[in-house]
Amino acid sequence: MSPDTHRATAAAILPLVGGPDNITSVAHCMTRLRIGLHDRALVQDESLKALPAVLGVVDDDTYQIVLGPGAVARVTPEFEALVEEGRAGAPRAAEPPRPVTAAGLADRGAALREARKARNATPLKLFLRRVANIFVPLIPALIGCGIIAGLAGVLTNLGLLPTLVPALAAIASGFMSLIAVFVGYNTAKEFGGTAILGGAVAAIIVFPGVAKIEAFGEHLSPGQGGVLGALAAAYLAVRVERLCRRWVPEALDALVTPTLTVLVAGLATLFGLMFLAGEVSAAIGAGATWLLAHGGAFAGLVLGGLFLPLVMLGLHQALIPIHTTLIEQNGYTVLLPILAMAGAGQVGAAIAVYVRLPRNRSIRTTIRSALPAGFLGVGEPLIYGVSLPLGRPFVTACVGGAAGGAFVGLFNQLGVAFGSTAIGPSGWALFPLLHGGAGTVPTLAIYGGGLAVGYLVGFLATYFFGFTRQMLADLDTDPDPEPTSTTAEPAKQPALT
Repeated sequence: MSPDTHRATAAAILPLVGGPDNITSVAHCMTRLRIGLHDRALVQDESLKALPAVLGVVDDDTYQIVLGPGAVARVTPEFEALVEEGRAGAPRAAEPPRPVTAAGLADRGAALREARKARNATPLKLFLRRVANIFVPLIPALIGCGIIAGLAGVLTNLGLLPTLVPALAAIASGFMSLIAVFVGYNTAKEFGGTAILGGAVAAIIVFPGVAKIEAFGEHLSPGQGGVLGALAAAYLAVRVERLCRRWVPEALDALVTPTLTVLVAGLATLFGLMFLAGEVSAAIGAGATWLLAHGGAFAGLVLGGLFLPLVMLGLHQALIPIHTTLIEQNGYTVLLPILAMAGAGQVGAAIAVYVRLPRNRSIRTTIRSALPAGFLGVGEPLIYGVSLPLGRPFVTACVGGAAGGAFVGLFNQLGVAFGSTAIGPSGWALFPLLHGGAGTVPTLAIYGGGLAVGYLVGFLATYFFGFTRQMLADLDTDPDPEPTSTTAEPAKQPALT
């Protein structure tokens, strides 16, 4: 798409979220434009979902508009620019027309989102979302470095371009070697501290000189504790900084507060947090390996079957620290290919809904527009626009995800372990990021086989068990029939009795 197209998309979205004066913050993740709002009531949900570029919306702690990978990174700066122009008095884009969509399902999906939001505003879940917000901005770098690492591996296996491989390895590894610093920076920023102080404290973890320090009877190693240690260290720095701001006189604040923050949090990191976070990280790695080695098929079934509800609840990004820890330890996360099978079950279920409702043009149009994103692992449009409002197809989609997860998990149990070198993509978009000890071809074949199983089981489960007779009677009609031509021969009218 051209820059004009991205600006047009941003211009179409802005009035539908209440205009520039209703915007408090703008950010984006892998697939979503995340907007903070003054007044949620000003948002026109149905008009947003009717825009061709919008794949779905998620109403959470921020209002999230699903635009898909790639597009969101280009639309966001245009949206930010329009917000600034609008606040400065620039003309605002006119509201686009509202095309006909599957309005009934959309309304029901919106109601389910509202109910889900009310149920999940607990302190624990809000904290988990904040943790997810720390890692979401890192995903583009994880993806780029992961693909470059995979390319370096392919060239090494093929014996090609040996002089280029070390350069690619350096490019891929540079970010990962300092990821703790970025996590610390984002943690302090998310929890209301000075971001650079969070990064400074987290940088202690990757400093080579920590090898000279002994804690709990052992010498520390650079990187010990990884992203979990960085998160804990930066969060502690925020608490120390807030305490200092409260008690340190203003005249001394610029000198005393940053010094005490880095000193206190740094000592706690070196003589406690690094060791403890290292033990937790090691337990996560050992636990994931043991789980798939001993309960592969069953573990895959459970993980693949439960992931869609996590996506529905918006809690799936709380798994990012676990994925990142596994990537730090092993070079890839074995969990992501299994969890990706949930999206395959969702796609299969949506295709079955399409086949079972041949007369409902509205729902079929929604499915056709959302399926390409579904194949690439963006599941929200199909979840909130099709399966979840219908009820049963959401359950049968989970069955498809469980079957695909069991397939991939079985091969892990048989010793063919593989994973993703980065997090973020799913579906077909995950193929370039796959890596395993069995080689490229077996790894791709097993993952592709898992997707096929997920598609097939999701389709069959939904086709045969996704609808009751009454549901079919109610849904398999055209809610918006095309008008007949005025020149056509009039149809015979039924006799009145």
